[in-house]
Amino acid sequence: MALSVSVEGLILLALLGALVGVFGTLVGAGGGFILTPVLLVLYPTASPTTVTSISLVVVFFNALSGSIAYARQRRIDYRSGVAFAAAALPGSVIGALVVAFAPRRLFDALMAVLLASLSVWLIIGRRVRGDPLRRQPGTPRTITDRQGQTYRYRVSIRRGVVYSVGVGFVSSFLGIGGGVIHVPLLVRALGFPTHVATATSHFVLANMAAIGSVTHILTGGFADGTGLHRAAALSVGVVGGAQLGAWISQRIHGDVIQRLLAVALAALALRLLIGVA
Repeated sequence: MALSVSVEGLILLALLGALVGVFGTLVGAGGGFILTPVLLVLYPTASPTTVTSISLVVVFFNALSGSIAYARQRRIDYRSGVAFAAAALPGSVIGALVVAFAPRRLFDALMAVLLASLSVWLIIGRRVRGDPLRRQPGTPRTITDRQGQTYRYRVSIRRGVVYSVGVGFVSSFLGIGGGVIHVPLLVRALGFPTHVATATSHFVLANMAAIGSVTHILTGGFADGTGLHRAAALSVGVVGGAQLGAWISQRIHGDVIQRLLAVALAALALRLLIGVA
C-alpha cells in the first residue's frame, strides 16, 4: 500500500530515509539504488520521472551529508573526484531529460537487470592482486586517513573519466545517483581501495545528484507538489542516517562492505523482476 502524504506517512518516510542513509553511505552508493526500487514498490502508479525526481533529491542530501563525514575522516581522493564529477555532469542532465519517455514496465525491467548484473560482478568479478602500485596503470596516489591508515594505489584518470560519462547518464536516468555503479568501477576496474572508493564516490555523487535534481525541478518533476513533500521527509531522515553510516564504515572491513552491497543489489533486483513478471 502506498504511503500517503499525511503526518504519519511523512514520519514513516523519514524513518525509511534514515535506513537508506545508513546503508547507502556505508557502501558508498548514496542510497538511490535502494530508494528507487522501494519507491517503485510503494508508488506503483507513479511515473518514472516522479520516482527519479524524488530519489535524486534524497541522494543529493545523502551524498552531501556522507561527503562531509568522509571529509572529516580524510578518505576522499579529491583530485580523482573532481575529474570524475566533471565528466559525469553532462550525462546527468541528459539522463534526467530522457527518463520522461520511458514506459514504467521497461523502467522497472532495466533497473532489475542493472542491479542483478552489478551484484554478480561484485561477487565473481576480478580483484586486483598483488601490489596495486605495480598492477594498475596510472598516477600513484597515497592517502592517509584520520585514523592513520595509509592507502597506496594508482589511478587512470582517463579511464575513470570515460566510465564517469556513462555513470552520469545511467544514474540520472534511473534515479539511483550512480554510486552503486561507481563504487564497483572504482574498486574492480580502477583498483581503488574500498574505503577510498566509497568516500570518493560520495563526493562525485553529491555533484551528479545536484545537477540531476535541478534538471528535474526545472522540467517539472515535482509539478504535483506531493513528490516534493515526500522528498523532503526522506531527506530529513537520510542526513542523519548518512552520518551514522560513515561512522560504521570505519569499523567494517572493505570485503564485508562489498558483500553487503552485492546481497542488497540481488534482493532488490529479484523484487523488481517479480513485479515486472
